Amino acid sequence: MSSAAPRTAGQDRLWSVDEHLEDILATVRPLEPIELQLLDAQGCVLVEDVTVPVSLPPFDNSSMDGYAVRVADVAGASEEFPAVLEVVGDVAAGQADLLQVGPGQAARIMTGAPLPPGAETVVPVEWTDGGLGEGPVTGMRARSLAPAGADGHVQVYRPAEARAHVRAMGSDVKAGDRALEAGTVLGPPQIALLAAIGRGSVRVRPRPRVVVLSTGSELVQPDEELGSGQIYDSNSFALTACARDAGAIAYRVGAVADEAETLRSTIEDQLVRADLMVTTGGVSVGAYDVVKEALSHVGDEDEAGSGIDFRKLAMQPGKPQGFGSIGPDHTPLLALPGNPVSSYVSFELFVRPAIRTLMGLDDVHRPTTRATLTADEALTSPKGRRQFLRGTYADGEVTPVGGAGSHLVAALAHADALIVVPEDMESVEPGTEVEVVLLR
Repeated sequence: MSSAAPRTAGQDRLWSVDEHLEDILATVRPLEPIELQLLDAQGCVLVEDVTVPVSLPPFDNSSMDGYAVRVADVAGASEEFPAVLEVVGDVAAGQADLLQVGPGQAARIMTGAPLPPGAETVVPVEWTDGGLGEGPVTGMRARSLAPAGADGHVQVYRPAEARAHVRAMGSDVKAGDRALEAGTVLGPPQIALLAAIGRGSVRVRPRPRVVVLSTGSELVQPDEELGSGQIYDSNSFALTACARDAGAIAYRVGAVADEAETLRSTIEDQLVRADLMVTTGGVSVGAYDVVKEALSHVGDEDEAGSGIDFRKLAMQPGKPQGFGSIGPDHTPLLALPGNPVSSYVSFELFVRPAIRTLMGLDDVHRPTTRATLTADEALTSPKGRRQFLRGTYADGEVTPVGGAGSHLVAALAHADALIVVPEDMESVEPGTEVEVVLLR
């Protein structure tokens, strides 16, 4: 999971966003591969190429309900002069013993059924009388094949080229082809392909297990009654949803009171199911000492390389941050600020890349683009801080949503992008091209 504890440089140092992220990604390592059954592997990343063991489809088969015939027997067929063929039997999907189609003969064939020996093409049932001797099949009668006529014959009213309506063996993938490359994220189409070529399990990096824990004695769970000075715990819900969106298996612990011993014991209890821990709240001035005390003695405190480094970052929102590893397995832990917008922005910038790294992905970051700022007035930004403002992006333009306050949850709910204002800029005029982080 993590190779070593993060570097430390004292609490007075102001870290850049890039330095903090670099430290996280240098510490977090991809999870070890395991063999998983197909449905359990959904959302996971392949660690090896998958080769096709058998061609798909494995045999020539019909793409239509109709009749398997020889090309010469239906050449020149028309409604005025139909080809009359002897129906020698049925060929159904999954049928092993196939009948032989000889000159002047036809076999009723169902969609997906193997092309019988001797047959060269398939004429759809709509091109025939369906064995009823009543002209071309239309309407409701076109939905199924009727038994052959009283004399066991079918009339064909159109010619068919060789291998018409035939799915050729290996036309999808051939034996020996590479079906999927290592590094592929397994979604529903990939799961379907693996099943189609007979793979019941695959070797993947598992989805990381992320435990999300919010801190604060003032926090109350939704649906409970608010008391004086209390607020609802939204951060643990938001960050758990973010972790799942990033590809993790996420567990929400909820709010823990600002008590070092309670926080410490809760984290220790959760380590057994965590590949990554995320806390929110208690990293700024005021609750800082309590959280620092709690996180400095979690798990095996004598284990070399463990520890959490609390930092100040040159960014807004999200200045206070904590990062390190805890417990005997050096489980990575990211301590985020408690303000809703600060915690969300911090997750997108730091936690999401850590989760994607644990998954073994190469591209761990949200996509970015350049866009023209549309606003009624210039944006202001504190000197020396990289600011991330919420915005909506469309057609090469980005518009700010809400203000710069880190408590504005409603504005965050309407944003689909982050507007990045660099450290060396204190204002950005409307019409200026800016960097945008796309969140959708």
